Order: sequence, then structure tokens, then C-alpha cells
Amino acid sequence: MKNNAMLNMPYVWMICLVAACGGLLFGYDWVVIGGAKPFYEAYFHITDPAMSGWAMSSALVGCILGALVSGWLSDRYGRRLPLIIAAVAFTLSAIGTGLANEFDWFVFWRIVGGVGIGLASALAPVYIAEISPAEKRGRFVAVNQLTIVIGVLAAQLVNLMIAEPVASAATQAEILQSWNAQIGWRYMFGAEGIPAFLFLLLMFVVPESPRWLAKANRYPQAEKVLRRIGSEQYAQMTLADIRHSLGSENQKVPFSALWQPKVRPIVVMGVILAVFQQWCGINVIFNYAQEIFASAGFDINDTLKSIVATGLINLIFTLLALPLVDRIGRRRLMQYGAAGLTIIYVLIGAAYSFGIMGLPVLLLVLVAIAIYAVTLAPVTWVLLSEIFPNRVRGSAMATCTLALWVACFVLTYTFPLLNVALGAAGSFFLYGAICLAGWAFVQLKVPETKGVSLEALEQQLSQTAAERKAAKVTA
Repeated sequence: MKNNAMLNMPYVWMICLVAACGGLLFGYDWVVIGGAKPFYEAYFHITDPAMSGWAMSSALVGCILGALVSGWLSDRYGRRLPLIIAAVAFTLSAIGTGLANEFDWFVFWRIVGGVGIGLASALAPVYIAEISPAEKRGRFVAVNQLTIVIGVLAAQLVNLMIAEPVASAATQAEILQSWNAQIGWRYMFGAEGIPAFLFLLLMFVVPESPRWLAKANRYPQAEKVLRRIGSEQYAQMTLADIRHSLGSENQKVPFSALWQPKVRPIVVMGVILAVFQQWCGINVIFNYAQEIFASAGFDINDTLKSIVATGLINLIFTLLALPLVDRIGRRRLMQYGAAGLTIIYVLIGAAYSFGIMGLPVLLLVLVAIAIYAVTLAPVTWVLLSEIFPNRVRGSAMATCTLALWVACFVLTYTFPLLNVALGAAGSFFLYGAICLAGWAFVQLKVPETKGVSLEALEQQLSQTAAERKAAKVTA
């Protein structure tokens, strides 16, 4: 464990906060559509559930594309360049979506923004993890989740401030004639362009990941970055650990390396954790908040205020999560989160089943978001950023992020259809069952990783995988 006296903590914080701006844009781009939904749907005359689902989930096609290329880009060109590309994608998407006059162009620019989300979500946590000291890595990576939450709240507040009040009993035709449907929703999307451009500029002042530089055989540059992060002793100790973890491996690692016996179980664990974070159902609440609150008896104006309440709770409990990730540990927080959401979803499903509407449903939704914000939301990204070996981290993270966004696409696209087929109650009971299965997986398969260097963690997880394989052969 490296002493804090050996570290230039202000510099580390600066690097991590700049990289975490990708998370802020991820959160904004991801959630802004929820508040704009009733207005752009009126403008584009969207009434079919499948078309509504496509408008909401189209950005996820871009997320999948971004995740697909993130591993190749990060392994070949480093962690920094793909984050710059993500910043460009966010900027173009904000401008293009705000100016779109046809539904196809609206979808196209949402997909471009999704590419930015896919790149940022895969690489910002990896970059932060590779810069951070082991004993504070969980907190620093969790800062990325905090900025995602700030982006979510920013989108919700922007939507609320831009939207003009609409009559509670307004018809689709009346909404179409409103300022919100003609102009307002454009400002909601376009506002993202300002932080996106700032992120683009700031990415030019941060260094490349020292671990990627070492992997690329650029040891002098890696040592130079490490000396800026910490003392001479810190740089030498960390570089020695990195050299040892890379060993004599070929620096150009093929994708097939992910399926080697020592690596495959870790990748499978990462994929399942990524899918579980999405299928636990919270993103449905953010993306389809308007439908969820409307079905609980809220009008369109109260819905926008309730959506902001979800963002505030999300932010408060994400702040609480920052110290807990390194204090309580990743595994226990994941267990608490899965178990808590299982219980809350059963209660929400029961509320819909018995016709309990209004405030009780809002309170249960807020509790669900609080549980998610302090557990599954930050911890999943922390685990994914730290469990993979140095030599395959870019490709492995890309694989898990791809799985995460495919799972999210399925979740987002199918919710309107599930809501029609099962009703709100049945949908939440289904998500409760998924959370129960997630709790069982964490209980049986996920180890604790707090306070362990990336290199020591690689050795620990690889040995565990090898031992399990040997035990199966013996049996």
C-alpha cells in the first residue's frame, strides 16, 4: 500500500475529475430523453409502443457500437484518445438532436450520442482505476458514478426549468401546439453541448494511462506520468509491479486471450455483473419515469417534479456511497443492493396490484433509487474497472460494457411491451426475481477486492480461477 505522502493527490484528483466528466455527459445524455419524451413524441407523432421504445432505446445502438470499438481503440491508441472521441460524439449529438426536424435524423443523432456513452462508460472507469492508488481506487472510480448522477440530475433540472406548465388534462394535439413540443425539447437536448465541449478541451490536459504506456513498451513515458502522480519511490514501486504483471506476454494481446483458462471465469463474472446492473430495472424508472408516475396518478407537471426528486435522491445516496465502497467493501454492498431491491420491487408490484397510487409509489421508487445509488450503481463500475488483468483490461472491459449496453437495450426496448403484456405490477415482480438471482450470484461467485493493487488482484483472481479448474478436474 502506497503512503499518501508519496502521492500528488491534487493532481490525481484533477485527472480523475476530468475523466469523470465523461460520466457526467453519459448521465445527462442518458436521462434527458425521459423528461423530453412527451414533447418530442407529440412533435414526431409517436403513438405506437414499438416506435416509442425505438426512440428511447436508439441511443443504445450507439452505446453498443461504442463499446464494441472501445477495446480495440484503447488497446491500440490508449485510454485518452477514445475519451476525446467520446467528447466529440457528445457535442455533435447535442447539436444534431436539438436541430432534428425528422424522426430518422433524431434517431441518428441519438445513436451518435450513444457512441459517446459506450466509449465513456467503458474507458472512464478503466482510466481512473489505472491512475488511482490502490487504497483509494474504489473512491476515485466511484467519483465517475457520482458525475453520472450529477449528469442525471442536471438533465432533470434542465428539463424542469425549460418545460412550460401544461394543462393536466391536455390532449396530444394540445401538447403538440405547446412551446414544449415545438421548441422546448430541442433546448433540453442542445444544452448538453456546453459541458460536452468543455470536456473535449479538458481531455487535452490530462496524461495517458501509465499502465497502458507500460503495456505498449513505453516505460520511460509511463515512469514520467507516475512521477507526476507521486514521488520517485512511488513511481519505481508501481512501475515494478506493472512490469511484473505484464511479464513476458506479447504486448499485442489477441481477443482470444479473454477465453484463456485463467481469464475466462473473470470475464464471465464481469459480464454477468454488467448485465445484472441493467436488468435490476432501475434504468426503467429513469427512462420511463413519465409512464410510471402517470400510472401512479401524477399529471405531466407533477411528473417532471417527481423525476427531479429521483435525481436528488440519486445524488445524495451516491455521495454516501463514496466512502462506503472502500470501507464496507464491494461484495457486501452488492449483496445489500440486490437484496434491498428485491424487497422494494415486490412492494411496488403489490402497490400496483392493489391500486395503491400517488405518494406511496413515489416513496417506494425513491427508496429503490437510494438503494441502487449506494450499492449496485457505483460498485459494478468499480469491480469492472479493477478485476481484469492489465494485459487484457481494455478488451475485457469493452466486452463487459458491450454486454451491459446490449442488456440495457433489451431492457429499455421491451419495457413498453412488458408493461402492456404484464402490467406495471407484473413488470416490477419480474425485476424483483432478477434481483434475487443477482443476490445469489454475488453470494456464490464474487470475491472482495477492496484495498488490493490491480497487480496483486490480478494474481489473486487468476490463482482462484486456476484452483477452481484444478478442483473440477480432481473431482
